[in-house]
Amino acid sequence: MDYMEKALLPEGAAKPVQIPRKIYEAIPHGRFLLAGTLALCLLAVNAAEWPWGMGDTALVFAWYALLLSFLGREALARRRESRVLLVYNLLLAASFALTSNPWFRVWNFLALAVLVPLQAASMAAGDLLPWWRPAMAGERLGLMCRGVFCHLGAAPAALSAGREKTRLRLTVVLGAAAALALVSILLPVLASADALFAAATRGLTEFIRLHFARGLWKLFWALVLTPFLFGLLYCLRREGAKPRTHTLYTVDSALFAIVLGALDTLYLLFLAVQSAGLFGGAEYLAQRGISYAEWARSGFFQMVGVTIVNLAAVMAALTFSQREGRAWRAVRALAAALVGESLVLLASAAWRMTLYVSAYGLSFKRFLTYWGMGMMALFFLAALWKVQKPDRSFCRRALPLALAGWLAINCVPVDYLVAKDQVDRYLAGQCGTVDVEYLLYDLSYDTLPQLERLDGERVYTVYAGYARGRLTRRLTDLLAERRAEARADCADWRSWSLSACLTAGRG
Repeated sequence: MDYMEKALLPEGAAKPVQIPRKIYEAIPHGRFLLAGTLALCLLAVNAAEWPWGMGDTALVFAWYALLLSFLGREALARRRESRVLLVYNLLLAASFALTSNPWFRVWNFLALAVLVPLQAASMAAGDLLPWWRPAMAGERLGLMCRGVFCHLGAAPAALSAGREKTRLRLTVVLGAAAALALVSILLPVLASADALFAAATRGLTEFIRLHFARGLWKLFWALVLTPFLFGLLYCLRREGAKPRTHTLYTVDSALFAIVLGALDTLYLLFLAVQSAGLFGGAEYLAQRGISYAEWARSGFFQMVGVTIVNLAAVMAALTFSQREGRAWRAVRALAAALVGESLVLLASAAWRMTLYVSAYGLSFKRFLTYWGMGMMALFFLAALWKVQKPDRSFCRRALPLALAGWLAINCVPVDYLVAKDQVDRYLAGQCGTVDVEYLLYDLSYDTLPQLERLDGERVYTVYAGYARGRLTRRLTDLLAERRAEARADCADWRSWSLSACLTAGRG
């Protein structure tokens, strides 16, 4: 506050509080890294368009190239988890350029939306909670949010650092880009407001619409996103997170012993009744007024669901029970019994699913159900290990199993196997028809080689999406249209995938 401002203040008035200005430290090659951040934002804006493909793979690889440029390779040496997650995320990102299953693409995108921030936070310089502590997710999410929203001044600081001539050139370039963007946006608006102005600028408006409008709109969003992303990278480089205090509240073990005892008794009764149907066969079920087919094809989803509840009950009991006295020993014994019963329930569900598949064939959902039951069995084995060693962390075993299992299912040609099973069953006379609509439009291009084994002259009526509606075509024509879609995907680097490339090459 200068002399004149002090003189104008009334006598006895409180002086205004001076808010300290945040000082941003200079980053080596800051302007180069800022340009790289802008380029990454441009890539993100372009790769966000559907259908996804190699553009998303390139986006994740480019992100890690920029992240390592900011933090240096020594950031990977801080924690082993960051190196493991880096390799895992790159492999998962590569699936966009290899496969074309729309379901896996959506789920892999959601998985990367969680795993990439967790991996980036693990490279921060500060102390962090171990990765197997569930509270680490909230801690790292807080670090990422603080980086995105609390360091918006880092980008202007990096831009203004350096020699005066360099700053002047950057200012001119950014000013020209901003002016061009505003003119491109406002010119059509003014043309729509006045017919005479529209007639006078029709040629210029059309030229901008064809050559600049879409690109400038993407540039505008990239410029908007750049300060947020640069602030996040600055935060990961300069700041860390301190571990929070964690207090675990426990209750009397007798409470969990009663709950686990009730569940064990219920499942013993259920398994006893189910074994009667299992070993009694169709005749026993007919006496009860139940058909064998109806009994076999029902219940597996419910049994998978209750095993999830059982796993949660076991983990809650082992985590929140007071570890002393006979009640605690009873909790461990009852938890082990519940794990055993849950494994039997999973085996029964898998057996019923097998009966259902033998009658109706394989599908994408049924294949994933098999995978889910296998993963649940591995989680229960990890829970049994927790029962034997209560002081060990369940998440330290379960999280790597979950990541490895998801990566493994991405490597399996699920769509090809589903199509082969259904076509084989049809050609062998085990079923009267093939769900061509499902195989063509709900799954990936990998189903086309199997559909080519069918009679190409047969006519099918299929629903080809909202834009095209229902179509009645020969199978040969439908396959040709799908191959044309694969060629269209390969024509754009953003949607290119190996699956689409191989399909397009067969046409």
